[in-house]
Amino acid sequence: MSKILGNKKYVPTIGLEIHAELKTKTKMFCDCRNNPDEEKPNHNVCPICMGHPGTLPTLNKEAIKNVLKVGHSINAKFADFTEWDRKNYFYPDIPKGYQISQFKYPLVAGGKIGDVEITRIHLEEDTGTSQHDKGDFSLINYNRAGVPLMELVTEPVIRTAQQAGNFARDLQLLLRYLGVSDANMEKGEMRVEVNVSVGPADADGNPEKDADGNPIFGTKVEVKNINSFKVAEKAIDYEIARMTDLLEDGRGDEIVQETRGWDEVKQRTFSQRKKESSDDYRYFPEPDLPKLKISEIPEFDAEKLRAELPELPWEKRERLLNAGLKTDQAEFFVTFAKYDDILEFVIEKIDETKKEKIGDSADAKSDAKIINLAANYLSSDLASLVKNEGESVFDNLNKESFYQMIQMIDENKISSRGAKDLLLILATKGGDAEKVAESENLLQQSDSGSLEKIAQQVIDENAGVVDDYKSENENSLKFLMGQGMKISKGSANPQMLEETIKNLIS
Repeated sequence: MSKILGNKKYVPTIGLEIHAELKTKTKMFCDCRNNPDEEKPNHNVCPICMGHPGTLPTLNKEAIKNVLKVGHSINAKFADFTEWDRKNYFYPDIPKGYQISQFKYPLVAGGKIGDVEITRIHLEEDTGTSQHDKGDFSLINYNRAGVPLMELVTEPVIRTAQQAGNFARDLQLLLRYLGVSDANMEKGEMRVEVNVSVGPADADGNPEKDADGNPIFGTKVEVKNINSFKVAEKAIDYEIARMTDLLEDGRGDEIVQETRGWDEVKQRTFSQRKKESSDDYRYFPEPDLPKLKISEIPEFDAEKLRAELPELPWEKRERLLNAGLKTDQAEFFVTFAKYDDILEFVIEKIDETKKEKIGDSADAKSDAKIINLAANYLSSDLASLVKNEGESVFDNLNKESFYQMIQMIDENKISSRGAKDLLLILATKGGDAEKVAESENLLQQSDSGSLEKIAQQVIDENAGVVDDYKSENENSLKFLMGQGMKISKGSANPQMLEETIKNLIS
């Protein structure tokens, strides 16, 4: 995306730095519990993660394995040799006075998620948390200090806020699918930092290149304090507009390399401090941790790790689209696991039925119809019930009963109105779909005798409307049908009832 202002054309360049706390039992370099839900401050701490003199860190093998899994899922390259480094800087929430991280030899390099290339993924320890709402002093909680923290850095190839937001959402899904992180942004388990610059664009809308063929980027700023994907997108759009306006006004020298924060009230970024460079951190190899040869560690064997990978989000998205779902539906089930669990059960039952009918021609259209029917009721009706009734709906709703309900709809045993009523009962009280439908009189009436009685009652009670219909007023039939469905409490087969009314009138 490029923007033309005056006689100049500009293009934004965006890179992301994303931190995610890994889901391990213990911290990165000690045996303290890794518990993001711990409410008691400074409870999960020990001399090692508090940086007491004379203590020695040890490596968390599970955390390393988690990062390697992420690398395999994005087809990245792996460093056979890796080591840890000390990143020296002082903040009150870093008890050692330095952070153990990786600088020169990250675990993972390259790879791609969607259309965004990855620069590197490395492993480090998290910091503590500061609380500044205590009056004229601040408090530090070190429960989080030392928790395994994965940092992913993208290449500067992102052009729009939406592209950046979509990448971050896809990464969150990937971490959850792999089971390596819950990545809840509201808990601080995933933090997004955006790097934004605006520079001159060439005729194709890409950054201009210098004489050596290198792209010319503008001055980069980093925006922190981002607590949601939406805020990340807002911060990017704000910075692009701010920088472009300054460039257009001939005030480009006012754009300086710095760290900025996001002000939620004013919906704008603000300057925090001058941006540090890698030299400021005085990196040097961590002397108390061993250097690793990844290929020599059996648990990190590439084939073994690849075999442990589950179906990835983009693989599931493609499979659901091939099964006949619409794009927005597929995205819904890729994102929300509890709904997807029920849909996958329906798909499995359809596959089982196919296997039982070996020799019969497969009816792909019929399968797609049932899957779409299930998807519609899950993403629309059940989602509405969850919004009103809460997550307990998933505890009440038996997957087998839901599948029974979908079959009953497909076989015209219950109407769409009856299905909504049935789903409400199954989701709030549970039960067997067929038994509940029978006991609640939700089964669709299809016998001609019963329908003829209903149709005759409708005709007798609405003589004027019947005359309108005879005068070729087609809307009158809709009214008569509505009255018939009302009398049957939604249980009449609408197609058969309509035919019965027509036959009796003629």
